[in-house]
Parts: sequence; structure tokens; C-alpha cells
Amino acid sequence: MAQPSDAPVFPPFPVVGPQFIVPKPLEIIVHKYPGRNLVITDINHTILLKVKPHDSALHYQLLLLDANDTPTAMLRQKALSMHGTWNVFKGESKNDSDMIFTTKSEHLIQFKLNVSVTLANNTSSCYMRIKGNWAKGNITIYMGDSSTAIAQMQKPENVKYVKDKFTVTIQANMDYAGVVALFAIFDAMVHPMEVKKGSGTAAGAAIDVLNVVGSLGI
Repeated sequence: MAQPSDAPVFPPFPVVGPQFIVPKPLEIIVHKYPGRNLVITDINHTILLKVKPHDSALHYQLLLLDANDTPTAMLRQKALSMHGTWNVFKGESKNDSDMIFTTKSEHLIQFKLNVSVTLANNTSSCYMRIKGNWAKGNITIYMGDSSTAIAQMQKPENVKYVKDKFTVTIQANMDYAGVVALFAIFDAMVHPMEVKKGSGTAAGAAIDVLNVVGSLGI
């Protein structure tokens, strides 16, 4: 997403945490691995975040980790939800008091999604909306119900293994961990069975491998 000179400048707004806010536009790369494991790097291939399936018998769950493997947010699908609802909690918590935001899918048609995002402390209004087509790697996050884009994912051009890499441009002062959590949920909504298959000890082992891969700067 190109950053036009007249792009709106948002005040810093921490969602997952203030440590994930940078005062200028940020470009990141999402690397996808089997089992819906994700590794997020900057353009210099420095690992920023990781996402891995988290073992659960009743729920689809994903764990967002920082670069030091510290649990940052638990992404958990609500059981028996008619709208593909996911709740995001602080750290590894599953308590309502630690909920950060919730998402609700309006429709899923051939990998196309329209997902609304509501902050846990403000249930009366939509904070963000995410729309797009995961298969085409073209997804945009908008501020509320407006047409103002705050983050956009695209498939990079002329990159080896382009199928498994996406670039994301995030506007200044946006919480990039929150943005990554949304993309991970979007992916899980499209590929729910792969999240389930990826859970358990195998996922943890995969992340250990990814640490080595990431350090090689591929």
C-alpha cells in the first residue's frame, strides 16, 4: 500500500501493546509455513512476530509470540459460533477480563471475507474492518466503516516461493501486532482444518525450525 503524502496520520493507539507501534509506515513480510505457522519479519528479515496453532480439544486457537517467543496474544475461535467469531486475549489468557478485541465474519464465499473488529471495551462500534481474498493475497484493513485503509496485504512480485509470502504495509502509529493477529485470524477462517492439524507438539517443533530459517534471512 503506497503511503500518499496526504494520508491521514493517526494518533498512537495500542491494541495489543504500545511496544508494537512505530511512528512511521512499516512494511513487513508474512512467511507462511505448513500447519498455518506464520513468521513475520521486517524487510531486513529480522523476526518481529510468530503465530502458531495452540493445542485445544474444543477450540481453534492460535498463539501470537514476539521475537523472543514470549506469548503476546491468544487468538481463540468462539465455540459453536454462527459468525466465525474469534476472541483475542492478552498473553495466554482465556479470561473475559483479559479480552482485547473480538472479530465477526459477515460472509465467507470462495476465500472472500468481510470481518468486523470490535474492541472489548467498546462493544457499540466497529473499530476496524478487514476485507479481501486470501487466495489472491489481496486483503485490506479499514478504520471502522470508513474507506480509510490502515494496512494492506499483497503478494510480492518476482519473489521465489511467492505463494507462501505476503508483504503488508501498515500506516504510521498502527499497532502492527494487532494487524498481524487479524491476518492470522483471516487465514484461520479460510483454512480451519489446517489450524487444527497444526496444533500440538508438532507446531512447537516447527517454530523451532522457523527460528533457524529466519536467522538465515530467507
